[in-house]
Amino acid sequence: MIASTAAPKRRRLPPLPLQMMLGLLAGLAVGMLWPKIGAGLQPFGTAFIEAIKMVVIPLVFSAVTLGVARMGSELNRFGRVAVLALGWFMFATLVSIVIGLALNGIFHPGAGASLASSGKLPANMAASVDWTKYFLDLIPANVLAVMAAQKVLPTIVFAVLFGMALASLGPRARPITDGLQALLDAMFKLTQWIVAFAPLAVFAVMAWLFATQGLATIGALAKLIGVMYIGIAIAILMSWVALWLIGERPLAVTRKVMEPLILGFTTRSSEVTLPVHMEKLKSMGAPDRVVSVVLPLGYSFNLDGSSLYIALAVTFLAEAYGLQLDWPALATILLTTLIASKGIANVPSGGLVALATVTTAIGLPVEAIAIIAGVDAFMDMGRTAVNVFGNTVAVLLVKNAANDVEEEQVVAVSAENNRLSSPA
Repeated sequence: MIASTAAPKRRRLPPLPLQMMLGLLAGLAVGMLWPKIGAGLQPFGTAFIEAIKMVVIPLVFSAVTLGVARMGSELNRFGRVAVLALGWFMFATLVSIVIGLALNGIFHPGAGASLASSGKLPANMAASVDWTKYFLDLIPANVLAVMAAQKVLPTIVFAVLFGMALASLGPRARPITDGLQALLDAMFKLTQWIVAFAPLAVFAVMAWLFATQGLATIGALAKLIGVMYIGIAIAILMSWVALWLIGERPLAVTRKVMEPLILGFTTRSSEVTLPVHMEKLKSMGAPDRVVSVVLPLGYSFNLDGSSLYIALAVTFLAEAYGLQLDWPALATILLTTLIASKGIANVPSGGLVALATVTTAIGLPVEAIAIIAGVDAFMDMGRTAVNVFGNTVAVLLVKNAANDVEEEQVVAVSAENNRLSSPA
């Protein structure tokens, strides 16, 4: 008899999203049952987050530059993609704010609240966005210094201008674009290596979070947290409706982007999810030119979860302070949140700065934010996941809209050619 030489089958590990979910549950258990151990696991989660951030700036620079350079020969296409994206960002932000205001009007989580400050505010935190400085900071005087400081928006501005310059050079830019493509491919490969450790990182982050925050902190503001997650569920449902309307399968899309969603939820950082998110969207058929432009812009300007949170948190604080929320006050909250939410991506402690901007606009003291600062982490998890999913919807919507316009143009050109070639 001849002995079988077939190699033994390797045991397949569970899918990465399932591994991350198991890590989340295990971390929660360790943090609650053995808080001393959980608190000591913070460095493992921090190391993972720093490793992902290491990739973000070179990835954003190479992806945006290549995307613009490839569309640069057709500036109208680049402009169409940018306009579609920004238009959707404004609409989605407005809807998110309205959800927050409506939920407060229904549940009134802050009515009759008698709460003490539960957290600390960052030292020297600004009470508003300095718009002059904000716009001047978008022009990087020293590109390398801006990149070293992990400032995404000035990096995007430079990448767009550099990509347009490369497009104007034509074939002479080929060596640079080839080098940028190699850099982008290398960043994606590095991301794959880092993300392999995501389940361990999720476990460490969740163990630390629940060990240091605990259920006692949550109890005082449980109603606000509960209403916040009702809003998150509504926002996700509306995103599913938008996906269905453009011909996508909502549950299938959600399943495909589960990795960046879980990463965003546990690390509370949209930036950390960017490399993985780009890969997932490209594997779903979204073209490079759309993903490379829309997604980095979305992570700066399309913060649906943050907008919902700001509207809900401000109205909660207003009612806790006994401020009457009449229609002028609600209009002020809506408009101020709509504007302030677009100015937080390049500002340290941006979410709190936007919240401070809106609270001062309706006459509340900035110190009021400290009332909810202690449980902010638990709300931050949900709003970050909504930010990630909202940008998934934005990319797929722009992809479908851009394809429809291009098909119409092809049909129009074909009809015109047929008309010119037909005998009189």
